[in-house]
Amino acid sequence: MDNFAYRTTGLAIKTLSNFIKARIVLHGSENIPSGGIIFVINHFTRIETMLMPYHIHQLTRMPVWSLADSELFIGALGAFLDRVGAVSTKNPDRDRLIVKTLLTGEASWIIFPEGRMVKNKKIFERGRFMVSYAGGKHPPHTGAATLALRTEFYRQRIRELENQMPEEAGRLLNIFGIPSIQAISSTPTCIIPVNITYFPIRARENTLSSMARQLVGNLTDRTVDEIMTEGTMLLSGVDMDIRFGEPIQVDECVDCRAIQKDIRSKRKIQFDEALPSRKQMRKEAHRMMQRYMADIYRMTTVNYDHLFASILKHMPYSKIQSDALKRKVYIVSQTGFKGWDIFLHGGLKRDRTHLLAGDRFNRYGDFLALAVEKGIVKSHSGCLTKEHSQFAAAFDYDRARMDNPVAVIANEVEPLTLLQRRIRRIAWTPDFIVRRRIVRLLMAKALEEFDTDYEKYFVKGETKEKRIGRPFLIKGKPGNIGVVLIHGYLAAPQEVRALAEYLGRRGLWVFVPRLKGHGTSADDLATRTVSDWTDTVDRGYAIIRSLCPKVVAGGFSNGAGLALDLATRVDGLSGVFAVSPPMRLQDFSAKFIPAVGAWNRLMDMVRFEEAKKEFVDNDPEHPHINYSRNPLAGVGELVKLMDALGPKLQKVTIPALVIQSWRDPVVNPEGTEKIFKLLGSEDKAYMVFNFDRHGILLGEGSNRVHRAIYHFIEHLR
Repeated sequence: MDNFAYRTTGLAIKTLSNFIKARIVLHGSENIPSGGIIFVINHFTRIETMLMPYHIHQLTRMPVWSLADSELFIGALGAFLDRVGAVSTKNPDRDRLIVKTLLTGEASWIIFPEGRMVKNKKIFERGRFMVSYAGGKHPPHTGAATLALRTEFYRQRIRELENQMPEEAGRLLNIFGIPSIQAISSTPTCIIPVNITYFPIRARENTLSSMARQLVGNLTDRTVDEIMTEGTMLLSGVDMDIRFGEPIQVDECVDCRAIQKDIRSKRKIQFDEALPSRKQMRKEAHRMMQRYMADIYRMTTVNYDHLFASILKHMPYSKIQSDALKRKVYIVSQTGFKGWDIFLHGGLKRDRTHLLAGDRFNRYGDFLALAVEKGIVKSHSGCLTKEHSQFAAAFDYDRARMDNPVAVIANEVEPLTLLQRRIRRIAWTPDFIVRRRIVRLLMAKALEEFDTDYEKYFVKGETKEKRIGRPFLIKGKPGNIGVVLIHGYLAAPQEVRALAEYLGRRGLWVFVPRLKGHGTSADDLATRTVSDWTDTVDRGYAIIRSLCPKVVAGGFSNGAGLALDLATRVDGLSGVFAVSPPMRLQDFSAKFIPAVGAWNRLMDMVRFEEAKKEFVDNDPEHPHINYSRNPLAGVGELVKLMDALGPKLQKVTIPALVIQSWRDPVVNPEGTEKIFKLLGSEDKAYMVFNFDRHGILLGEGSNRVHRAIYHFIEHLR
């Protein structure tokens, strides 16, 4: 092995990694001990063989060699592979070389226990590991376990014979080319299971595949698959979660009587000799293989594609509503995985309500596009037609990743038995039960979140009673229209309760969410962003959408802006109303935000925190509801919301009602009129009330505004 060549190759891979767009995240590196290690890794692409030695070397600072397919050892490529420490799977001395380097601890090894790339990810069958490939199927190889056992056998045997039979110990050292017993590491051999999960998996034409077609011409299915799949991953970007499991200590596996008897045997033992304890060794190797295979696939990083593909696979119907599929995936994603030893992709660790409200991160849309492109489903007007045969029939091994990636994705999480049970149960659950569960989950989450924030940000003399800020649901008549009603800036759900109760008395369902940062204290609001508010609105929409066939979004002031924003993102709304949306603010604090921001940055530079201006006084119309302090950071977020909203209003094509107070001291009516003109709706109305206040949903004359809103909603029937 040529260490210089190894280091040179490492530099080349490091340079190459700067050009690829894979987002690599390493987990569990603290599980890697010192000494010679066999890393057993699942094998889906050639990317692993290129990148894993480099990344493991970066963690351990030890050379990392690997077994390579014998077909690669031809000509100059074969000579180069020899120099950098790759060993052919058909090299007659490979086992002796691996055992030697593990004994001395001079190198670690990568072995793929599946024996080859598993392009269809079909590695689990009837509750046991079974690798399906082009030539048939076979159980995973025990080679890594056998090599680890043999290493530990000879480590203990040489040390055992050092004093009792030094000549035999010396003969064994000579077999391995080890200069002295001191060169043998005292650290026992261990096996580290490693899982690599890719997200998303997409096989598409890319720069590499286009060039290959032009330069080579007729390409085999195998070559096309590899260039399209792996080229897309490298060039378009893919999340690559690499997870290192807990080490399997091999010395514990040679502690049985039969193996120990051979370790202490006084006779000469040849390297490839069949030992009396071979039956026990095979048993231990098989047990170890089952353990590391279970560990490898237990560490699969579950992502959105896994859930969509698996739920789609197990849903028994041919006709599936898109919303029903998203709801079922949401329910599975909300499972308490804490005691399940399941690992989640970063996207599934964040709030998933967006699945139920517009899919603003395009998780469902991206998966659906893939499923439609590959003929797994047909999509029309929110209804999917599933092709059951695509999941039941065997598909060509070398085209699996191109022709049926959805089945490949579903295969990957088959070994996660607890997750599979949960998926199958939810897939068969009627949609009306799923809807009820979603409402219960989201209501509980909204109330729990409020209670937590209330306790955390409580300020004596400023924080109002809990009833002021608590989100609430008003139940209407079965099958009636539902309204998600959003309160304004510096306020709380109580601000719109009068309107909510008015609509409720007329049979409408109404849910009033609490925008994060409200109903507690101004200190809480100062930490919140537009994204926090839209998350809250999405949850409110998801609750009402699960209860009612038709949904209307509406709000007051900042809540009006958020309602309009929802209408630009969600297709399921029947209408939207906006009361005093703050496109242009007349409040003085908004005008001074840039100057105050510059002042605060200057104070940060000179480390004079006391001089920073983070709040201004507020003289509220409804002091029993509104904050008396206004965080400038919050005003900045409000302005950010409205600035981003303007260019999107043309997307709003549903019926719309805009209401404004003519003498509003906070919101400039010219800005509200601009909003009305920018709306893309043909069915829209603009109403002006001659009030001299901003809060027109409360107080004298507010019943007129309530009636106008109700008549608009009735019009939607």
